[in-house]
Amino acid sequence: MIYVSEKAKERVLKLMEEKAFSPQDHFLRVSVESGGCSGLSYKMDFDQEKKPMDQEFEDKGIKVVTDLKSFLYLVNTTLEFSDGLNGKGFYFNNPNASRSCACGESFSV
Repeated sequence: MIYVSEKAKERVLKLMEEKAFSPQDHFLRVSVESGGCSGLSYKMDFDQEKKPMDQEFEDKGIKVVTDLKSFLYLVNTTLEFSDGLNGKGFYFNNPNASRSCACGESFSV
């Protein structure tokens, strides 16, 4: 399962509204790619086309889709959002990451 915090849910819905995307037609695609200072980086975007091996989850009304390979790195991860003074934006609370870089955009297992 991939989880979505309440703050992340609010921000995702606001972004969808700004882009005139319908939550019924679009979903949040989350994936992991090679790169970043810790070896793996997160990628996140809106999408509306599912691929054959996609894994689909829904938490707090937000549909989250990921490819099978990325899911192995993301299982039980929570998408969070911060608007505090220490940084603004989405970040992942990933229990599978053994370390992450200072910017929080990459990790290793």
